[in-house]
Amino acid sequence: MPSDDTCTGAARWSELFTQRHWAATVTLCLGVALFAFNAFLVSTALPTAVREIGGVAVIAWATSIYLALSIVGGAAAARLKVRYGARAALIASAALFLAGTLLAATASSMTEILIGRALQGIGEGIISALCYALIPELFPGRLIAKVFGAEAVVWATAAFGGPLLAGFVTETVSWRAAFLINVPVIVIFIVLVLMVVPRASAAGARVPLPFLRLAAIGGGILLVTFSAVAPSIFATSTLVLLAAALLFVAVIRDRASASPLFPTDAFSPRTVVGAGLWIVFLMPLAQASTTVYLVLTLQTLWGLGATLAGAFNACLALAWSFVAIGVASLGPATNRSGFIALGPLLLVGGLASIVAGVMIDRAAIALIGQIAIGAGFGVAWGFLSQAVMENARTGERDRAAASLPTLQSAGYAVGAAIAGLVANAAGYTVTDNDALRSAAMTVYATSAAIGLLAVGAGFLLRRKLMRAA
Repeated sequence: MPSDDTCTGAARWSELFTQRHWAATVTLCLGVALFAFNAFLVSTALPTAVREIGGVAVIAWATSIYLALSIVGGAAAARLKVRYGARAALIASAALFLAGTLLAATASSMTEILIGRALQGIGEGIISALCYALIPELFPGRLIAKVFGAEAVVWATAAFGGPLLAGFVTETVSWRAAFLINVPVIVIFIVLVLMVVPRASAAGARVPLPFLRLAAIGGGILLVTFSAVAPSIFATSTLVLLAAALLFVAVIRDRASASPLFPTDAFSPRTVVGAGLWIVFLMPLAQASTTVYLVLTLQTLWGLGATLAGAFNACLALAWSFVAIGVASLGPATNRSGFIALGPLLLVGGLASIVAGVMIDRAAIALIGQIAIGAGFGVAWGFLSQAVMENARTGERDRAAASLPTLQSAGYAVGAAIAGLVANAAGYTVTDNDALRSAAMTVYATSAAIGLLAVGAGFLLRRKLMRAA
């Protein structure tokens, strides 16, 4: 593994857009853009769609099904790359995503939209995972941090531009046109894949697809996401326990398999990959509460309008992007193990700041916390991802890389369910400010406590990286 001193070298941002690398840079950034813009486009356009064609009772399923199947697609991505090659797998998954987009855009019922979202989820899960797996194949190690920085810029652009673009198109044309914004992006993506990814990229091995394990993972995540909208605390708790059991069985069976979906040392505290994947899972899990409840808290406690509250929330994405660019621009003396450990600390500090802002009724303190959370992801995520990929065991780099977006999405799903469970138990309500304040503090404090687990994993990983340097 490269030492901390050599992780970025003398790399320049301009190298990402030289004749040698520009097509690969744009291809991987489009893979991120598909997920990011699609998430924000759908969340903005879907309410208008259900008012026209019905189905408001199952509107949450559009997100749940998409998320669950994207995780299944991500889990299967490394296996598909081995069996069919990255090029064929990317084109096929892009075609699935395109089919889902067209079905949703032309839907006459909510059922058709849900089927379209399912196809989008499978396709995007595979695309995201394979784009991670291709980073070390298409770029030298010294440019990897800068690739993650470029992708962070794409995410921030989507956070601000996605809702604005979708809202404008929905109001001036139709919600169907908003869905169709994805079409030119996916067509360009397919063309670039044909240009960038070699035809014979690792294809040929006849490995079986583990349908039972994938079904267990998908079923577990679906139970987790549905638990967030369960009608009672008992129902929520039951669904979470069942989901935990399914996911535990899937992980145990995967470890015993001759051809696992995940790295063989996944979640083992004794290895860099194991400790790193715990951070990848725990940081989004802890942060999910702000994604679910912060905008509502801002609007209720401090009377912010939807636009201002959304901008407040998007400060996380902006902080993530700017900090990711900053750390990726550092010279060869960069201490990446220290930055990885700093990320969870900033996350916990940010959540604690939000708790303080709610407690003393100061929105500015909460804003500082939101920025700190984004900075935590920005300072750690690129180096963390690189460490996991570089330290994977022989023959497991693709599985390790594909696990990154998969576990990130799983963390958000589980975190949202836990936040919903805690909020319901604490009596979160929008009709009583005092009750909401108390419940919101409980939700964010619980998230900060979960974040402490990521802090511990961060320091553990730092020690392992320093020993290996």
